[in-house]
Amino acid sequence: MNTQTTPSPQFYLTVPATCPYLPGQMERKVFTHLVGPRAAEMNDLLTQGGFRRSQNIAYRPACETCRACISVRILADEFQPGRTMRRVLAANADVVSTLLPAQPSTEQFSLFRRYLDDRHQRGGMSDMSALDYAIMVEDTHVNTRIIEYRKREPGAGIGERKGELLAVALTDTMSDGLSMVYSFFNTRLAKRSLGTFMILDHISRTQALGLPHVYLGYWVKGSSKMGYKTRFQPQEHLTPRGWERFDPATDI
Repeated sequence: MNTQTTPSPQFYLTVPATCPYLPGQMERKVFTHLVGPRAAEMNDLLTQGGFRRSQNIAYRPACETCRACISVRILADEFQPGRTMRRVLAANADVVSTLLPAQPSTEQFSLFRRYLDDRHQRGGMSDMSALDYAIMVEDTHVNTRIIEYRKREPGAGIGERKGELLAVALTDTMSDGLSMVYSFFNTRLAKRSLGTFMILDHISRTQALGLPHVYLGYWVKGSSKMGYKTRFQPQEHLTPRGWERFDPATDI
């Protein structure tokens, strides 16, 4: 394993594989290992440069014929929820979010497994075991935490009693904001819009920290799976000219 003892990280390129977002496209990724005492610093720099983290790997697309994957970050310090998002907040007024150490639990894995079975039966994570999930959560050298979202119940929080686990986010804290590494939720509670609610909660947490950005990963124009990301305005997209404010009205 690369222990990243040299002053600069070593980068590698994956072989071409079928793109999971756009039909007929092939994807490649450039990646490096995030290990050692500089891991958190490198995670900050690479995330700001369009990389994403998965366990102790930082990667970004390096596709030969496509540039559809665009890094997105919300301008949390300017964000104000519109009417629809205020309804989402109201629908989840009975939800409590708790920041916890990056430690997996059986309860989390059960929810994670149901989420994959409902939403990603043929995805690259579809066959993940409890051990795979534990590695996803724990295999990190950066400042990462678990946020659990539970329904507030009478007596919850007393002793060992907890409300129902509705959603979970694996989140990195960086020098300029929060990066949502992975999140999952109870897909049968569609009226709650839990995916939207978790992003709104991350925006609120980022504002409370006095930091400017929430990193959402990649938006893929033309992919219905990624369309939700552009609803959180204002936001910036990483272009060849650097981070630029995105104007939905000009996105044709």
